[in-house]
Amino acid sequence: MHILITGHQGYVGPRVIAELRARWPHCRLTGVDAGWFAHRLAPCTTHVPEIGLDASRYKDVRDLDAADLAGVDAVVHLAAVSNDPMGNRFEAVTDAINHRASLRLARLARDAGVARFVFASSCSVYGQTEGAARKESDELNPLTAYARSKVDTERGLAALAAPGFTVTALRFATACGFSARPRCDLVLNDFVFGALARGRVEVLSDGTPWRPLIEVRDMARAIAWGCCRDADGDDFLAVNAGSDGWNYQVRELAQAVVARLPGVELAIDPNGQPDKRSYRVDFSLFARLAPDFQPRIGLDEAIDTLVQGFAGVGHTQALDKSLFVRLHTLTGHLASGRLDADLRWLDLAS
Repeated sequence: MHILITGHQGYVGPRVIAELRARWPHCRLTGVDAGWFAHRLAPCTTHVPEIGLDASRYKDVRDLDAADLAGVDAVVHLAAVSNDPMGNRFEAVTDAINHRASLRLARLARDAGVARFVFASSCSVYGQTEGAARKESDELNPLTAYARSKVDTERGLAALAAPGFTVTALRFATACGFSARPRCDLVLNDFVFGALARGRVEVLSDGTPWRPLIEVRDMARAIAWGCCRDADGDDFLAVNAGSDGWNYQVRELAQAVVARLPGVELAIDPNGQPDKRSYRVDFSLFARLAPDFQPRIGLDEAIDTLVQGFAGVGHTQALDKSLFVRLHTLTGHLASGRLDADLRWLDLAS
């Protein structure tokens, strides 16, 4: 089996490489990435994650062609402008990469005879909801450019799926946990980093919004399922990927971090404006379809892994948080003239 992983040099990619290599030691793994965040390795990382690949290429997902899909059996599509702050700052580029380039890649894959296409979607497609936890059949309410790009791509993929081309759109809960290319612009990760660096967890909203979470290693397990699931007539499947036990209010996440780190101060602004992105999610379909690929990591273990990862730097208080905030990295590339306004690399040799 030959699996192509796009966006492998992001936050999720290192865990996906490790999971797929461990699960299928003899498969061929190829990574392709534009390299925006390739240099953002955790200081405590002892080796680059790409050693788990058979091949790694630097290429913008917008520029992939038929040759990149030759001999590929499955595509794991992670490449994206990956969160709301980046999507708001680069709205047109978010549509170009997350939506239009994704569908172009899917067409290339289908035409090349690729059997499976696994798309990293998001539970953010549900936006702001009240009442019961959202099921896959419920109405979508995307509030941001990032969420809209996921909805648009899912709809396009549904039209492309066909017998012999199985598409799985994994609507992931909010990611958390430590990776070789860590992020601090994720709610739980940010709380843990703040606790270590400042001795304080700050909740900028009133803490009431609901948010489902999934640890990054469990994301990788779900992706492995997408690479091998039995279509059984479902050529296209959009499924919430996570677990019912991981639906938390933001203040509960902050309280859990403080409970694991004695002496850390908790600051919640009771007058703060609630985040409009608030939703609980029903993961029962995923539990039924993928019983052997269910999330295994609990909240306390996720926090402890983050503490170990960030503290492993040795001088956490001196570590610049902006190194692990994706928007800061992109704006730094722009300010230095390395990327243009379309987030394409400029020719620095000219």
